[in-house]
Amino acid sequence: MNFDFYKGKRVLVTGHTGFKGAWMCKMLLQEGANVIGYALKPPTTPNLFQCLELDKEIESIVGDIRNLDGVLNTFRKYRPEIVIHMAAQPIVRESYQNPVYTYETNVIGTVNVMEAVRITDSVKSVVNVTTDKVYKNNEWEWGYREEDVLDGYDPYSNSKSCSELVTATYRRSFLQEKGVAISTCRAGNVIGGGDFAKERIIPDCVRAAVKGKEILVRNPHSIRPYQHVLEPICAYLKLAELQYGNKKHAGNYNVGPDDSDCITTGKLVDLFCDFWGDGITWTDVSEKNAPHEANFLRLDCSRIKHIIKWTPRWHIKKAIENTVIWNKLYLNGGDICGEVEREILEYMVEGKI
Repeated sequence: MNFDFYKGKRVLVTGHTGFKGAWMCKMLLQEGANVIGYALKPPTTPNLFQCLELDKEIESIVGDIRNLDGVLNTFRKYRPEIVIHMAAQPIVRESYQNPVYTYETNVIGTVNVMEAVRITDSVKSVVNVTTDKVYKNNEWEWGYREEDVLDGYDPYSNSKSCSELVTATYRRSFLQEKGVAISTCRAGNVIGGGDFAKERIIPDCVRAAVKGKEILVRNPHSIRPYQHVLEPICAYLKLAELQYGNKKHAGNYNVGPDDSDCITTGKLVDLFCDFWGDGITWTDVSEKNAPHEANFLRLDCSRIKHIIKWTPRWHIKKAIENTVIWNKLYLNGGDICGEVEREILEYMVEGKI
């Protein structure tokens, strides 16, 4: 990344109160950007957004991405140059319980953002963050490529497939002729400090460890492209920067770890237990009639590595180690803001070596 690029740039982040959104805002602030956030109130208590006191450093608008007038008013008032669209209902099992809300948020929300981009002449670069689960999952042993069929199975995954199609339609119908560069990024499973969500493996591990209980793992044999949250965050920002200056970089991109870091959930939990210590263990509680989730999922990230020269920096052990460090510091009342800044600096410095 060009460390001077974001200085003074007006960047709108939707979903800024979420786990990834808070890390994104902190990274942008350290890069000198003027950050505007549009999202609902933080989805959990506690949450990283409040831990970092980001509402004191950015323009934070509480609003529903399904509300077109609210989105349009925010674009008109702040006239962003760069848009990072991250607002979503992101939990697979939640999507089975609330499919209508999931589709409204992930599809209509994307329509609203694209419409605001269409009628706001200040926007030059847009990144829509979707998911690795947009693909029709054939349980292949090889990684999915950007040309593979989009057909997510469950309501969450399918709604993100629809978000991809909405983006493609707006790109062809409106945004290309306006000179707006727009990309979608399909990221793997992210881990890191500050994730307090339900139905996610690392937060579940931390909650069990704090209580001194055995960790319950639903699908220990499922393979996922796990990566530290800073990996996709930096990929989104580098892409937004490059396509801002040259629209040829715009497109659809997978963002995931190297194949060696695509591991089973059981292996991930083993690593967590090793770094956490205290003799914690886990047990398999797979459900016979549980809602469908993919067993094998891997991404081919050749395109993003070739076109924008992005490569992952932290292997899974490093990602887990920093996640455990963050959570233990939080539990002991330590300097959370300082730890986030330390991890960002460490990540960025390693990229310059």
